Amino acid sequence: MRYMTAGESHGPEEVAIIEGIPAGLTITAEDINEQLARRQHGYGRGQRQVIETDTVTIMAGVRHQVTLGSPIALNVHNDDHNHWAKIMDPNIPATIENSTRKVMRPRPGHADLVGGMKYRHQADLRNVLERSSARETVMRVAVGAVAKKLLAALDIDVHGFVSNIGPVKSDLTQLTKYQNLAELRAVTENFATRSMTAADDQAMQAVIDQTKRNRDTVGGTVQMMATGVPAGLGSYVTADEKLDAKIARAIVGINAFKGVEFGGGFDNADKYGSQVMDEIYWSATRGFYRGANHLGGFEGGMTTGEMIVVRGVVKPIPTLYQPMQSVDIDTHEDHRASTERSDTTAVTAAAVIAEAMVAIELAKAILDKFDTDSLSRLQEQVAAYREEIKNF
Repeated sequence: MRYMTAGESHGPEEVAIIEGIPAGLTITAEDINEQLARRQHGYGRGQRQVIETDTVTIMAGVRHQVTLGSPIALNVHNDDHNHWAKIMDPNIPATIENSTRKVMRPRPGHADLVGGMKYRHQADLRNVLERSSARETVMRVAVGAVAKKLLAALDIDVHGFVSNIGPVKSDLTQLTKYQNLAELRAVTENFATRSMTAADDQAMQAVIDQTKRNRDTVGGTVQMMATGVPAGLGSYVTADEKLDAKIARAIVGINAFKGVEFGGGFDNADKYGSQVMDEIYWSATRGFYRGANHLGGFEGGMTTGEMIVVRGVVKPIPTLYQPMQSVDIDTHEDHRASTERSDTTAVTAAAVIAEAMVAIELAKAILDKFDTDSLSRLQEQVAAYREEIKNF
């Protein structure tokens, strides 16, 4: 499985092409739109989420709501393009009239300046920010929605939620009271901050409100969990085949993510081996299993069969309504940075995007290991593999 996205933040369309999805998977526009709506909702989002109503059009690769095995083409229209049609028009040359709203004062923490240097966009840094904008993640969530449908057909579930915003941190030990991810999802999706409790939700909303009043932005941490993943996905043989490394790359590849950890993560650095390693047990019904999950479901770059637990750190958004120090790229004079319409925090959306990326990498790993032409054959092979692993 592989995919490619294209589109600019204020361009007419966002598009994606996915290759490698087996034939026979039922997928509808509503399945994808449900995930797109989750990305748009969340406390702290900005005015663009009011302008846009993200809905997908399935352009190819699906007939009568069932995948054909051929490349799948997805399209999401940018409603906000109506206000930018002349400025972003790809079919007419630049003029004084259609070259307004230039960006000449790069924002600290954004791709503006370095991207301008790299691609020689010295005349207008909008050429950088239009693609580097997190608007592109709408298509990663769309691709992730397809990946989640595939995983669900194999009894694999993935969910992401918010574990902290600014100084407010959830007590993750409370996760043990949930029997499955469906129970957790029913709770976290009910809160505007996608947090675990009503108290966390209220405290996080208060932080976001105060941050907005300060004309500032705030970051946080999101946690992704996956159940039903069979042991042995990934490989220890070469570094680039380690599945935890692929997931780490996918998470840090999301806009504004600056760190990733698995299981106990960085806290494991303060402990001893006897406190961190997941002891091995065996039963006739389960086969081999671990007594704990400090390593987040991975050993040697491979899945262990335990729940996958991944956390990603999201930095505050670099667009501040009280702009920071910058320099005009034309005059080289000191100026305050440019201001674009933005969110106070995108952590609530980041949980959905990171969930999509984990689903994509898990789907890739499954499709790398088994026959990918037909869903029914894939299901048969995965079931046989699970039985083989249980009887090892």
